[in-house]
Amino acid sequence: MVMAKARDSRLIICIFFSGWINVTAILCQTPVPPIPVELFFGNRQLYFQMVVKKSFAPKSKFDFFSVATYTSEYDPQLKDYNIVIPAQVSYDLGKGFGIMGGTDINSATGWAPVAGPQFNFASRKWLAVSVISYFFNSEQNVKLFGLYEYKPTVSEHFTLYNRIQLMYIQNLHDNLHARSYLYLRTGIKWKSFIFGVASNLDRFGPGKIFKENYGLFFRWELN
Repeated sequence: MVMAKARDSRLIICIFFSGWINVTAILCQTPVPPIPVELFFGNRQLYFQMVVKKSFAPKSKFDFFSVATYTSEYDPQLKDYNIVIPAQVSYDLGKGFGIMGGTDINSATGWAPVAGPQFNFASRKWLAVSVISYFFNSEQNVKLFGLYEYKPTVSEHFTLYNRIQLMYIQNLHDNLHARSYLYLRTGIKWKSFIFGVASNLDRFGPGKIFKENYGLFFRWELN
């Protein structure tokens, strides 16, 4: 009887710790970031964006990051479009800080290898990505990029979605403005689908030629 009770006690303890370990492992897992794909139908232009941020392995300090954007007039005969495709591999230094290297493809400034520091922070409500890129090209461009999201829960099924996305490229060789933008989004998230209102404010070249675009955006977060 005593031996049976001892065996039962050991069994209960094993089940308890086994369950605790499994629950702890699940809670401590870092969620895999989705791949957001966005379409913005503005009053002047169509805009597409896809964000990719993926680790090379579950516990790897290396990851890949890209914010690919494409803007085009609705009339194809105008042949007015803009493409920005950074492709960066970063190394995590800890506490959100890291260093990156890669390439930057931009229809306004061309192609160049890049490197620089970055900072990332992510939680259920907040996302912050800040990157400084130095271009190894003749213009010696420096790019500041920021992507900041605030997503507070408003009910069981719906979340508010707010985003500020900005970029500024300075030509250090001639001390001139090369390219900049400010993109704003606010809307409602339901499951993996987000929709709302949007504005894109762009400036191009040393003359800072201004183009604005207002309308509705639709965003899907692919897993």
